[in-house]
Amino acid sequence: MRANGRPGTLTGLTARGTWMRTFFVTLVLAVFASPGSVRAEDDFIYIRMETSMGDIYLALNETKAPATVDNFLTYARSGYYDRMIFHRVAPGRLVQGGGYNRSLYEREKRDPIVNEADNGLKNLRGAIAMARNDEPDSAQSQFYINTKDNPELDHQGKEYKLEWGYAVFGTVVAGMQVVDAISAVPTEGRKQFEADVPVEHIYISALNQISVEEVPATE
Repeated sequence: MRANGRPGTLTGLTARGTWMRTFFVTLVLAVFASPGSVRAEDDFIYIRMETSMGDIYLALNETKAPATVDNFLTYARSGYYDRMIFHRVAPGRLVQGGGYNRSLYEREKRDPIVNEADNGLKNLRGAIAMARNDEPDSAQSQFYINTKDNPELDHQGKEYKLEWGYAVFGTVVAGMQVVDAISAVPTEGRKQFEADVPVEHIYISALNQISVEEVPATE
C-alpha cells in the first residue's frame, strides 16, 4: 500500500478496505469477548479453516494462551488436521474435531500441554477451546467450537480437577454460519462412540495462517 494512494484509485480503495476489515474484526473480537478478557494490546494470529461445509476464520489469542496457540499452530503447520473430521456434534452446544480421521482412527499426537484455562477467556458462543481428558493438563490435538455460551466449561479453580475447565485460545471472527450448519447435521452412534457422530463426514481440508486483511468483512 502506498502512502499517497488517492480515493478512487485502486490503492486508495485497498487502504480503505483494509481499514474497514480491520475495524470489523476488532469489533467482532470485542463482541465475542467477555468484559476485560481481550485488550487492544493482545496479539492475534488469524487462521482460515477450510472444511467440507465452508470456511471458518479464527483469531487465536497468543497473548492469553501462548502454549495452546503454539500447540495448535504446530499441528496445523504439519498438516496434522488435514482430512481430519468433526467427530462430535453436540447440537446447540458445541462441535468437536481434530482427533480422528474418517475411519475414526487417531493419528500419533504430540505430548499433552499445560492447561491455560485460567487465562480469563470464556467459553462463549464462537470461542474455540481445547478438549481434554480428566486430567487438567491432558489436551493434545482435539479442539471444539462453542455454539452457545457454556459457562460450565470455564475455569472455576485449581483445587479439584473438575474446577479447572477447558482452555479457550481464540474465537471465530467469520464463518460462524458454517459452525452452526455443522451443529445442525444428523448424527448417530458409530464404532467407539455411542452418539453425536455426524452421519455424513464433515472434514477439515486445510488450515492456513492468513493476515487480518484476508478475513471477510461480512458473512
